[in-house]
Amino acid sequence: MSTYSSQLHDEQRSVDRAYGRLDALRTQTRSRLDSVRAAGSHGSPTQRTERDSFASLYEDRLAQLRAVEDRLVFGRLDDKDGQRRYIGRIGLSSESHDPILTDWRAEAARPFYEATPSSHGDIVLRRHISLSFRTVTSIEDEVLDLNSPEVGQAANQGTLAGEGALLATLSSRRTGRMTDIVATIQAEQDRIIRSDMAHALVVQGGPGTGKTAVALHRAAYLLYTHRSTLERSGVLVVGPSPDFLRYIDQVLPSLGETGVLSRTIADLIPGVVAQANDRPEVARLKGDGRMASVIAGAVRSRERVPAELPTVRIEGIAVPMLAVDVQQALTDARRTRQSHNKARETFVKSILQTMENRYAQSLDYTPESDELSRVRSLLRLSDPVRKAINLAWLPMRPEWLLENLWSRPAFLARLAPWLSPSQVEALTRPKGSPLTVSDIPLLDEAMELLGPDPRQAARQAAEASQQAEEQQFAKDTLAQNGIGNGLVTSRMLLDNINGLDSQAAAQRAAEDRQWAFGHIVVDEAQELTSMDWRMLIRRCPSRSFTIVGDVAQTSALGGTRSWERTMNQLFGEDGWDLSELTIDYRNPREVSELAGEYARSEGLRVSTLKAVRTVPDAVRRITVTDDNGAVEAAAQAAAEMAGRFIAEDGTGRVAVIGSQDQVAPLKAAVGKAYRASAGGEAADRLAAEDSWDRQILVTDTRGTKGLEFDGVVLTDPERIADEAPSRLTAASDIYVAMTRPTQQLVIVERKEGEER
Repeated sequence: MSTYSSQLHDEQRSVDRAYGRLDALRTQTRSRLDSVRAAGSHGSPTQRTERDSFASLYEDRLAQLRAVEDRLVFGRLDDKDGQRRYIGRIGLSSESHDPILTDWRAEAARPFYEATPSSHGDIVLRRHISLSFRTVTSIEDEVLDLNSPEVGQAANQGTLAGEGALLATLSSRRTGRMTDIVATIQAEQDRIIRSDMAHALVVQGGPGTGKTAVALHRAAYLLYTHRSTLERSGVLVVGPSPDFLRYIDQVLPSLGETGVLSRTIADLIPGVVAQANDRPEVARLKGDGRMASVIAGAVRSRERVPAELPTVRIEGIAVPMLAVDVQQALTDARRTRQSHNKARETFVKSILQTMENRYAQSLDYTPESDELSRVRSLLRLSDPVRKAINLAWLPMRPEWLLENLWSRPAFLARLAPWLSPSQVEALTRPKGSPLTVSDIPLLDEAMELLGPDPRQAARQAAEASQQAEEQQFAKDTLAQNGIGNGLVTSRMLLDNINGLDSQAAAQRAAEDRQWAFGHIVVDEAQELTSMDWRMLIRRCPSRSFTIVGDVAQTSALGGTRSWERTMNQLFGEDGWDLSELTIDYRNPREVSELAGEYARSEGLRVSTLKAVRTVPDAVRRITVTDDNGAVEAAAQAAAEMAGRFIAEDGTGRVAVIGSQDQVAPLKAAVGKAYRASAGGEAADRLAAEDSWDRQILVTDTRGTKGLEFDGVVLTDPERIADEAPSRLTAASDIYVAMTRPTQQLVIVERKEGEER
């Protein structure tokens, strides 16, 4: 009879075979890359560019093979004919093309995630394989065909189990990086990951349901399934904060995808980064969809007939600029439907042509073309004419337009009559003020309407012309050598001419505000305002989105409380689909139920959740009588948690969450308490950690958005609620804070007259 240890031994041989093939492919790819590089710059231009293309191909392949080292193999499927299929991060075949490993995204791997005892096709057994580095540490079998002999065999071997692999993952200590869930994707998650990308897909899910992981694995799946479509256009991942993006930045590379661009709304415009934040009410006003018409009005206000128009004398002849001339030139320019700064060229051409015609009509002879050309130059160089043209159609930079809007309250009030005087006052700020995060979508709107600065237009036109010439050169070079239809394309050749590799799509997209992505993933999407959404949709004309969030966690005043209302406005009733995640994998049942009860009592729209596990002592309450007592109690609780969860190897995370004005005293108190309990050496080690990767994080509710921790100390929820801009926002903030822990939640409450 086969024993559990012998089963481990058998699986180790299979895992060794997969890793052996991975090592062989790495060696082979490295050898080919070295050979290409060794050729140097010798040979014809075509030979050199061909080598560069192959070098890029090998470099990308090598990066992919390195990224999948951890848990390369994690599953096995057995069918009724006794055939075995191993499931892993990428597909691998032997030199003779025999399958070794099936890519988790392939259709053949779908039963590993979705098969059930009632619907399993020809699959009779699903095995989960756990690795530590390259060593098999445990195996666990789920028998899907209860009538098969596999039931008895698994029971005798000691491998028969249920959801052990998932529960082991959930119980492990947190780190500063999000890990993929490729080995433990559940059926409801897999159906979302593999859904069609033609529509915008909204994934609604409560805390701990794996929304972010599902969104990232869906991006990896779409890149695998629609490689030819998305490889050139690229995929954009939009997250709520730089800390969040750092938290998730290893997930896609671990799944073999390295060319995805990650951004926040604040840094989505190349070369522009906003770090300041507006007050919540001001951010709500700036995010209002009506602000698009305000920006359009600000642009249109600079297209007008000036009050005073010049008359210039040329060769003794008076040539007036008339209001009717300006009005016709305005009409001509607007009919082009070009951006403001680009259409100005038509405006200038029209007004000068009209004045030139008026000069010619004043003569008693027909002027030669040389004379008209001289007249045109004199008109163009005339200071009064130039001043009138600028007053009639002012070239503008978007930053100047926005600053001009916020610094002139009367101008703003005229463009936005729906604003109250107090709201206009709240939006007003002096010139020279820094850009805020809420300004970015409005700046993007202005950029779209204005187009490039005229001073940059000539340079951009020259660059476009050069790119066209380079593209034609690439095509001609490949055509002359008969190699333009295979592995190396003219686009690849041009990328190499410009020093780009296969990640060029992401690189070019990062530098091009007008880049059109093939797909956009939006996390914490409930926080986005109408203006945020305009900015994103502009970047994805196909409107292929994965949108994940939870309307019960909305903290932005201008965010979404109803997917139907927001999505219908953006995509139309038939342009989007809604899927819901219902299983809480993160929180212990005690935490999940307590948080859900609180959220419902505050009127939040809470998803129906079922937590998969219970944890002893998962919720603990501490009552104090004053602010100082709350800070000290929170610090002691954090130190105690750190002793249980924080490890020297960098694993384990504890968060202490308080109101904004409590963060500073909490940091001091927590540092002191941890030093007293753990010792100076441990405290110094934690103090030296990067701010974004602290094992003990002290922050307000915004600092934990999208993150998770082993333990959380929630300090004085009533005080957090008092500083929130609205009751619903307060409830959402506290709900978010309560649902961050995987093991324990400690709530420090302040109540006059009692302490325990």
